[in-house]
Amino acid sequence: MTVPDFQTIMLPLLQIAGDGQEHSGHEFIDQLARHFELNDEELNELLPSGKQTRFYNRVGWSRTYLLKSKLLETSRRSFYQITERGKDVLKSNPIRIDMKYLSRFPEYIEFKQKENEKEIKKSAVEEVEESTPEEILESAYQEIRDNLAQDVLETVMGCTPAFFERLVVELLVAMGYGGSRREAARAVGQTGDEGIDGIIDEDKLGLDAIYIQAKKWSGSVGRPEIQKFVGALAGKRARKGIFITTSSFSSDAVKYASDIDTKVILIDGKRLAELMIDYNVGVTEISSYQLKRIDSDYFSA
Repeated sequence: MTVPDFQTIMLPLLQIAGDGQEHSGHEFIDQLARHFELNDEELNELLPSGKQTRFYNRVGWSRTYLLKSKLLETSRRSFYQITERGKDVLKSNPIRIDMKYLSRFPEYIEFKQKENEKEIKKSAVEEVEESTPEEILESAYQEIRDNLAQDVLETVMGCTPAFFERLVVELLVAMGYGGSRREAARAVGQTGDEGIDGIIDEDKLGLDAIYIQAKKWSGSVGRPEIQKFVGALAGKRARKGIFITTSSFSSDAVKYASDIDTKVILIDGKRLAELMIDYNVGVTEISSYQLKRIDSDYFSA
């Protein structure tokens, strides 16, 4: 048979997870390939970019929609497990699970509303002036990036605190702090007192130190936590600090950080995911497109 569309994949994928065990993305791929009896040619069929197979891409999107609808959850990094809601769905013996079926779940509706808002804005622009191909490409890229950022953050939330510390090290080194990864790893995650989780050099020469607080939280970080961190900085006679969290900061916390003399940078979960994408931490490139134009200077000679 041909490679099934991503909606057709949803029910079999959930049924595989129905055993209640953890499953990796590769396990889903292998079991679904056997379920749909795909041959090697079908499994190796590539997208137009030539960097990802069509089946892998469609299984990934099916998994994403099941996650957004809370039928699946991330049990740990790169592993997935069925939820109680997912079990209830299977007990009802649905003939098919697709986007129409998922619309009964509020989390899915909220997810789609965000996508629809983007489409409405896009349509409003096109009513005034038709979008150029470059604008359409940019809009599609931004939508894919936004979805990726959500997936990245959800995956980070499923990681252990120790892994989160290593992630922070990888990101800061990728951004140019701390010299080498080995040097940064010796500093980060070893202080652990007075509200400070680690210290990292601002540059490769170590001309200044930056103190770090990393919080893998679900709730909002309030002003008291930032005040505690600033107090710890003062105790170290430090002038700069970075507070990284997987959640968000309250408005009072943001205002306090902006009003004080000590330079404290707040990085919330959304910004963390964006930086990870920008600096290729925890993500991998699957496609690359170059836009080119006529070189007028070449033809003017």
